[in-house]
Amino acid sequence: MRLPWPDPDPIGPGQESVWDYPRPPRVEQSDRHVVVQLGDVVLADTRRAWRVMETSHAPSWYLPPDDIAMQHLRQAPGRSMCEWKGQADYLDVAVDEIVVPRVAWRYRNPVPAFAPIAGYIAFYPGAVECTVDGQAAVPQPGGFYGGWITPDVVGPFKGGEGTLGW
Repeated sequence: MRLPWPDPDPIGPGQESVWDYPRPPRVEQSDRHVVVQLGDVVLADTRRAWRVMETSHAPSWYLPPDDIAMQHLRQAPGRSMCEWKGQADYLDVAVDEIVVPRVAWRYRNPVPAFAPIAGYIAFYPGAVECTVDGQAAVPQPGGFYGGWITPDVVGPFKGGEGTLGW
C-alpha cells in the first residue's frame, strides 16, 4: 500500500523543495564549493561536483576523484543496486588510526543517463563533515540514503520512520 505523500514544507528565499525534484532523478553539474573533512584532514575540496536530485530525497553530491585525497580511501566490501543509476561499490576512509567504514560510494559504470557521475565519489554526511558553500550538511534521515540536507533544501525528506512508501 502506498502512503499518501506529505505536504511539502514551506520554501523560503533562496531555498528549493525536494518535492520539486523529478522522479526519475536528475543529475546536474554544480560549481558550488563542496568540502569533505574528517577532523582536520580535508578529504575533498571541489567546485566541480555533480548533484543527483530525486523527489523526496536531499541531493547526493558526487565529487571528482582528482579533487579527493584518494590516499585516504580504500575499497570496502559490498555492493548495492540503485534502480536508477546501477551498481554501486563502497569505500572506507582511513586517516591515521581512524577508519570510517563504508562512508563513501561510487558508480563505476552507471546507466547512460548518469554517465557524468561515473567514477565520481559521494560521501555520507554525518560520518564525515560535509559542507556546501560553507554551510554544514546533515544526513538524510534513516541512515540508508546519502542525501545532504543543507539550509537551502527543504523537505520533508524520505528515510525516516513512516516514509518507506513515498
